[in-house]
Amino acid sequence: MDCPKCKSRHYAKDVKADGRQRYKCKGCHFRYTVIRKSDVKTPEIKRLSLEMYLEGLGFRRIGRILQISYGTVFAWVKKWSLTMFVPRREGRVRKVELEKLIAYAESRKGTRYGLLLIDLKDNVSLLSLDKPAGRDKVQA
Repeated sequence: MDCPKCKSRHYAKDVKADGRQRYKCKGCHFRYTVIRKSDVKTPEIKRLSLEMYLEGLGFRRIGRILQISYGTVFAWVKKWSLTMFVPRREGRVRKVELEKLIAYAESRKGTRYGLLLIDLKDNVSLLSLDKPAGRDKVQA
């Protein structure tokens, strides 16, 4: 936090103006306010991180690629998942082939996985979100 005028590192706190701390340089007596660095990410970065997550990338990998904290990515995904509307279907599904999808979902270390079930006869789809459960069998 060098003085913008003389580049000195010797400063003291001065008054607060509009809720922001001002400083006074001890060398040239110049008063200045430190410009805040904005850490707000653009909506494009948020959208891209969610797309990358939905494509199967992990939080740490997304953070490394976009050069942001993996905790930030996790918070965005968690907030997004809590605001999602998940439609539910009341009727039973007669035939479902999920062996490969279930094996893949069980192999992932994520906290949630989703299954998209499509009834071709009635042209209805059902998205089911669930936590991975040990080796429970799926009833169809």
